[in-house]
Amino acid sequence: MDELELDKLDVSSIDIPALIDTYVIPWGLNIIFAILIFIIGKYLVSLITNLAKTLMGKAHMDGILVNFVGSIIKSILLLFVVIAALDQLGVNTTSLIALIGAAGLAVGLALQGSLQNLASGVMLIIFRPFTDGDFVEAGGTMGVVEEINIFTTKMRTGDNKEVIVPNGQIFGGIITNYSKRDTRRVDMVFGIGYGDDIRKAKDIIAGIIAADERILKDPEPLIAVGELADSSVNFNVRPWVKSSDYWSVYFDLNEKIKLSFDENGISIPFPQMDIHIEKSE
Repeated sequence: MDELELDKLDVSSIDIPALIDTYVIPWGLNIIFAILIFIIGKYLVSLITNLAKTLMGKAHMDGILVNFVGSIIKSILLLFVVIAALDQLGVNTTSLIALIGAAGLAVGLALQGSLQNLASGVMLIIFRPFTDGDFVEAGGTMGVVEEINIFTTKMRTGDNKEVIVPNGQIFGGIITNYSKRDTRRVDMVFGIGYGDDIRKAKDIIAGIIAADERILKDPEPLIAVGELADSSVNFNVRPWVKSSDYWSVYFDLNEKIKLSFDENGISIPFPQMDIHIEKSE
């Protein structure tokens, strides 16, 4: 606008009070109300989230699950607060909600595997097939559970390796928890030769088991001839022990029974193959 046009502009013709009443005051009030909606809404969101966490804590829910659900509640409520504040400013929130829904669908499709791990993590936390410190076989890995997260589970193997397993792989497969029960049965097989004394071998095994204080009297240990194999008579030996004593008893029995068999002249046969060579004239 040049100087001539500015001279022709009659500023006195502008109704400033009407302009203020029509635009400034309504917009100013909308901005103030939008800010108040956001501040008060944020406070109420924190209040509701803390109340939900407190109720879940009193229900003895897992701490990881409490924090996770609390984060979801807070995010959803904050989204509503932001939409309400924008609506007060006159923003078309219908289009915004449709845009958020489309973006959520796109993100969900892109992160399908992660969402599966997320859902599996929630299920593991809710149903608790195992907990920290349990020795389990899950997701193709055997080890001690050290940490259960939303997306993954951290395990420590017997040779002290740290393995991170996706929760979807664990929850979607078979889970074997070796620590869940207080007692376990030690399943062992000992073979003796067909020429050896079965009764004597059985008495030796029974004596070793009776002398071991770690082996439980109830249920009673089983010692029985389980199979007449090709080259041996196999005893099924099945004592019961506390879960924490499983491996120590397993290794000790193997050693003690082998040494005792050797001292008493009882053989432990091994597979043999006879080769006959025919001479042609």
